[in-house]
Amino acid sequence: MISPSAPLALTVHLAWVSSISFGGFPTVLPDVRNFVVSTHGWMTNQEFANLFAMAQSIPGPNMILMMSFVGWKVWGFPGALASAFATFGPPCAMYFTAYRLWDRFRAAPWQPVVRLGLTPVVVGLVIASGTVMAHTADNSWPAVAVTIATAAITSVTRLNPMWMLLGGGILGGLELLE
Repeated sequence: MISPSAPLALTVHLAWVSSISFGGFPTVLPDVRNFVVSTHGWMTNQEFANLFAMAQSIPGPNMILMMSFVGWKVWGFPGALASAFATFGPPCAMYFTAYRLWDRFRAAPWQPVVRLGLTPVVVGLVIASGTVMAHTADNSWPAVAVTIATAAITSVTRLNPMWMLLGGGILGGLELLE
């Protein structure tokens, strides 16, 4: 059973992590997964991975949609709304403010240094997010093989990742990855 304070805890946590998500919300997915799966047990690893796959397959702001699904699981429709706003509200306010300041100091000599410093941080966070999602979804050797093949194909080709997502969905639908 989910406690009455769960919706508030989820909303506050999502607002906090969305505020520190350099490179977009996927960079904090490992923390969100840990919070909702390991810490609170509101869903299983498989449910979290399924929500991620479903959100990725839908065009548009997929991380807002995913966090809405998580909120729905915790508190129904009000949880979905609260989670969505907690996911995009704080970053939008910060990005707006940061953009205004960045534009104001456009010619400052520190700007290129900041950009160069943030690049490896964002890349590392994206890799960490992908690693956590792979560990969550890879519960069999065939699934591990599909993940490795997908990573290799993505690294060496310009093939749209949606084709690989479709292929993985078909293999999962045929129950070949269990």
